[in-house]
Amino acid sequence: MSSNTVLVVEDDRPLQEALVSTLRGAGLAVLSASDGNEAMRIVNEAAVDLVVTDVQMQPVDGTELLRRLKHSKPLLPVLMMTAYGTIEQAVAAMRDGAVDYLVKPFEAEDLERCVARHLSSRVTAAPARPVAQDPKTLALLELAERVAASEVTVLLSGESGTGKEVVARYIHSHSRRAQQAFIAVNCAAIPEQMLEALLFGHEKGAFTGAQSSSPGKFLQADKGTLLLDEITEMDINLQAKLLRVLQEREVEPLGAAKPVSVDIRILATSNRDLEQAVKNGQFREDLYYRLSVFPIEVPPLRQRPQDIVPLARGFIARQFPDDPPRLSKAAEELLQSHAWPGNVRELQNAVQRAVVMSAGAPVIDACHLVVEGSVTTPTAAGLAGELWEEEARRIVAALQQCGGSRKQAAEQLGISARTLRYKLARMRTDGIDLAAAQVN
Repeated sequence: MSSNTVLVVEDDRPLQEALVSTLRGAGLAVLSASDGNEAMRIVNEAAVDLVVTDVQMQPVDGTELLRRLKHSKPLLPVLMMTAYGTIEQAVAAMRDGAVDYLVKPFEAEDLERCVARHLSSRVTAAPARPVAQDPKTLALLELAERVAASEVTVLLSGESGTGKEVVARYIHSHSRRAQQAFIAVNCAAIPEQMLEALLFGHEKGAFTGAQSSSPGKFLQADKGTLLLDEITEMDINLQAKLLRVLQEREVEPLGAAKPVSVDIRILATSNRDLEQAVKNGQFREDLYYRLSVFPIEVPPLRQRPQDIVPLARGFIARQFPDDPPRLSKAAEELLQSHAWPGNVRELQNAVQRAVVMSAGAPVIDACHLVVEGSVTTPTAAGLAGELWEEEARRIVAALQQCGGSRKQAAEQLGISARTLRYKLARMRTDGIDLAAAQVN
């Protein structure tokens, strides 16, 4: 993705440098600015493909920057970053045209993934083939390639971190829609009150603060593919509206006079048992059958051991494309002996830590690998580990203060209850001890 240029706008200098370093490590060209005025000067002088901006800045904040960009560069996507206390501002910004937002503190891989999503809708080149050395993965991709030739809706299931979105992108890249947009929406990470507006879009004046119209993700994905990530976290009432889109192939933006036809392919993912969710009344049965026309299960990493070392080598090569350090025999054996409860995501974090610990040595050895999965002890883990550690500490502290009440803790943290549920599941997967949180 080296042909893409991202502009990072952040007034906290250490964080700005960390963000720039992370995105450059992902193979992107990165420019930086400290406030909206400086950002506008750069955008007017250089070719920028995506803007990543903080909300709170002086003298020109991210909200004003978004307003100026929507006026002068209406097609330039803007990704907002916000702290817990300013989520309402981020929601308003998305209603005014921002493509997405990230809540601080976030992990480096979340930033990379979010940036990649929104650049993918502007870049038509098909992604490289996923790493596939294990027979199970080869069979999975063969199945994905066959289903890609059709237009059926695909439901991808599997544990968190197995690579369901990677398979979804593979299906898109091998379909007749490959040259069109691929739009991904994480249903678990978006507050309930804004998910409908984000998906369906709205007209100017549809509600208080709607100063401009927004097409919504369904219309942005027209002629292409829309991935609904973690579909089981979608509110039951919104599920009914999604079912109508699947049946009628039309959407009705908030405040619109009439529905708009769309030509999209829907892919969905879930790390929960959907059949059980239907039995529990948490998921509509009719929507379940509409989505699972062609179900595909992505196996956990422990069931495809021949992928582990090639994946690790690939993560290293991403950071050192010219002269990557190699893994020692002992390091490879340690990687293959671990159960990887966090799957590919945990492996990537372990490799990033090992790169830092090896301090530029030509060989990464077993002593550089930390694979316990705990974030309770600070390590030189780089941006990804530090941000996730801080977020985990905040969540545990909020739960302790609220006597284990997830609802009260979510309100204190400024996130939705289902976002907290998603993060708690991730923490359990990563082996974080939640006993002190007294979750109820």
